[in-house]
Amino acid sequence: MTSVPGTADTPTNRTLPELLLRNARNHPDRPALSWRDPGATDWTTLTWARTHDTVVALAEGYASLGVRPGDHALIMMGNRPEHWLSDLALVQAGAVPTTVYSTSAPEQITHIARHSRARVAIVENTETAAHWETLLKDPDTALERLVVVEGADPDRGHTPYATLTEATPSGAADRWRDLTPDDLVTVVYTSGTTGDPKGVAISHRRVLAQTHALDSALEFPEFPAHVCYLPLAHIAERMLSVYMPLVRVSHVWMCADPTAVVGVLPQVRPPHFLGVPRVWEKFTGAVQAVLATLPEEKRTAIDQARAVATEHVERLERDGEVPAELEERYRRAYSTVLEPLLAKMGLDRVILPSSASAPLPLDVVRFWASLGIVIMDVWGLTESVGVATMNVPEAGGFRLGSVGRPIAGVEMRLGEDGEVFLRGASVFEGYLGPDGSIRPDTDAEGWFATGDVGRVDEDGFLWITDRKKELIVTSGGKNVSPALVENTLKEHPLVGQAFAHGDGRPYLVALIVLDPELTPLWAASKGIEAQGEELTTHPEVIAEIEEAVTAANGRLNRAEQIKRYRVLSREWGPETGELTPSLKLRRRVVAEGYADEIDALYED
Repeated sequence: MTSVPGTADTPTNRTLPELLLRNARNHPDRPALSWRDPGATDWTTLTWARTHDTVVALAEGYASLGVRPGDHALIMMGNRPEHWLSDLALVQAGAVPTTVYSTSAPEQITHIARHSRARVAIVENTETAAHWETLLKDPDTALERLVVVEGADPDRGHTPYATLTEATPSGAADRWRDLTPDDLVTVVYTSGTTGDPKGVAISHRRVLAQTHALDSALEFPEFPAHVCYLPLAHIAERMLSVYMPLVRVSHVWMCADPTAVVGVLPQVRPPHFLGVPRVWEKFTGAVQAVLATLPEEKRTAIDQARAVATEHVERLERDGEVPAELEERYRRAYSTVLEPLLAKMGLDRVILPSSASAPLPLDVVRFWASLGIVIMDVWGLTESVGVATMNVPEAGGFRLGSVGRPIAGVEMRLGEDGEVFLRGASVFEGYLGPDGSIRPDTDAEGWFATGDVGRVDEDGFLWITDRKKELIVTSGGKNVSPALVENTLKEHPLVGQAFAHGDGRPYLVALIVLDPELTPLWAASKGIEAQGEELTTHPEVIAEIEEAVTAANGRLNRAEQIKRYRVLSREWGPETGELTPSLKLRRRVVAEGYADEIDALYED
């Protein structure tokens, strides 16, 4: 077995309400939260003093509805101020908030409502409230109150959110003083690639251990800005948008529509930007499309600057240092060509561009590195309270394609079969039981089995190769990593999504989804007039995909090679069920939904 020790833990004997009070006292006029109301062009901003006052008033409001210390409460809203403020207010009142993915299926919502024993749910509007109304009458839930932000209808059992701040103070907002660092700050339900979501119980101490470890890994500017656009039901966005800002006294900018983040970034220009692989892939397609339309002279200048940036990052990654002459050429190319380009995207101030949730195709990583944005892959789970290992943008601190090395306070080892085990200061307490108890899920020595399979290189960098339960075992007994096959296919720009199948079969087949942004542009450049679904059967498109599969097979061993494939016309997403809300592939859903297409690929 391989063992890579982490570093020592840091003091975490505080609670989040303590930090909120500190920020309000020490930085009362600094901005804490900004958002735009629907249809508005201007931003509304709360200072840390106003944020504290609002949270205190809301805490009293939730207490007036019967929320008691230790109670669980559910939030189902997009990225809007009421969501962020309610989360902090419930903790202020001693309760335990849980955010439910807005894309959750009704049966998942029902499971979470029953399992959490929550007494209050806060939802966005009357449309969202419909299913929750039935849960108020469900004898298997503990739900008593339904708070609705927009269009609340008392006749339907709704409590208007706007009335919460009108509650008479009762001292409930001071309940936080009885909290200890080991009390729960949230329960995060896994997005569920298989089976029912599990409730991951997380304490103040674990959250603060994570924040201190991340802060010790990289020096951020004072009072940094952050764009909140990923679902707050995901541990990564909760850490970045709710917990880290309390520690860093950050300014959080709410982006209610994730697709609008490209318009928000230039206004904020944050020092850190996290994008799951699909986000970076879509950004890549959009940037490549713009570059293709530039005049030849300008495109040539950018290509030359990109070549220098590529050489720079390769030397930095390989040697840990860059010759002075190359450093000077890179600085000149960056300041005169690349930085102005990145400024238009709002990425010119980013010192930690990162990716998580799933493997990021290496061609995407290399593309952004050529623009001066070296995406640092990080890895973790809900159970590790976010990041467990990370790359950092410093000499010797990263290996492109790896997920980095353990953060401070986390230890890592590999099992006999390559499974990654974790233990440490920021690893979760355990899973919430239906009776409210917390069940630890570690062995006698405190190790948590992640289910991810990987290897550790000679410099201590972890390389994730697959999920233990998702390995394909062919009828010939060969173990195959579907993620490896899929990412190899996706290196071709026309392949937006891919699914490899072959468990119990003699060979692998694939479902391929065309990239919805790049494919029409590629077709137009070839003079192809077909559009939409017609592209999936056009001979030239099929010929290009055939070349992509052939090229991928050339880099895979015999057991991993794709023998047959089918090109699909519809992109997969959380709304249609093939992806989790955090954009991980639900393999079972795809396999079941396309069973006929898969079976046809095995017919003679």
